[in-house]
Amino acid sequence: MISGLQPGTLIPTERSLAEEHRTSRTTVRQAISELVAEGKLGRIQGHGTFVAPPKMTHVRQLTSFSDDAKSQGLRPDSRVVALDVIPAGKDAADSLGLRPGDPVTRLERIRLIEGEPLAHEVAFLPGPLPELGGHLARTGSLYAVLAGVYGRQVAEVEDAVETALAGPVEVRLLGVEMGAPLMVVHRMARDGSGSPVEWTRSTFRGDRFRFVSRVKKGS
Repeated sequence: MISGLQPGTLIPTERSLAEEHRTSRTTVRQAISELVAEGKLGRIQGHGTFVAPPKMTHVRQLTSFSDDAKSQGLRPDSRVVALDVIPAGKDAADSLGLRPGDPVTRLERIRLIEGEPLAHEVAFLPGPLPELGGHLARTGSLYAVLAGVYGRQVAEVEDAVETALAGPVEVRLLGVEMGAPLMVVHRMARDGSGSPVEWTRSTFRGDRFRFVSRVKKGS
């Protein structure tokens, strides 16, 4: 039924669907929950259930979140939650090739697609980056700012992907339900000399995001 409907279209109520298909509301509710988990339906408390927009696809390559979104005709945006220069903890120091306590820039953002939260991202960058917030506000792309303003060109990335379930933080920041499926991507970015440029943990909504890896023989 929903395959021919436009994104945002409200579907009938559980009661009417149960009556139409001569089944129980419990069965209908379970089917709807499965479609929500798959990203085919969306649900807003007090507003009903609707046909979800297409998932954003990330193809494993040397691109940023903004580049991926724009290539699919989607409008990316970001909301900065925190931007600080802090002493590097052990994990950040090990990942970035620094000593514990060395200064790192911590950038925490909510990544948006068409105005809707898609991911919670925390990035660690070596050293202080003066006026980073202002530059990001003008361009939106961290990689573009790193290359154009600070001379840090990303030449290589490594993504490690795992799954998780939404907890209170994701419920609050991403607007998902408790226990909703998430995709967690740990990214290490390096410059042409192999020096670390970025170490990031991004938590994506599983119902709105798809990760694709393409490998050619001999590569």
